[in-house]
Amino acid sequence: MLAKGGCPKTMLSIRDALEALEGKWKLLILFALSEGAPKRFGEISKAVNGITDKTLSKELKSLEANKLIKREVYDTFPPMVEYTITPHGLSLEKVLDELHFWGLSHRKKVMGR
Repeated sequence: MLAKGGCPKTMLSIRDALEALEGKWKLLILFALSEGAPKRFGEISKAVNGITDKTLSKELKSLEANKLIKREVYDTFPPMVEYTITPHGLSLEKVLDELHFWGLSHRKKVMGR
């Protein structure tokens, strides 16, 4: 149920969540990483259809700063970088599930399919 009356603490926590997850790509990146196996940049780029490399790089930095993903650089030549979702990122599983179900319902209501 939605909080009534615009409770300041609720508004602040929602704003914090929106700032950490803003944009159309971050949740899709987290979903791509949610199966648990580490992924390299190119693998994430293929999984998140339509994202540019520049945008993916920016979003990965933001997700790392918010402790939702971990970036690991291996001392190889050339250097290998892998990304994994953190336990904090995995805590969004219920949010992703609910967005999935809401999106299905929304698509049906708006588009009739």
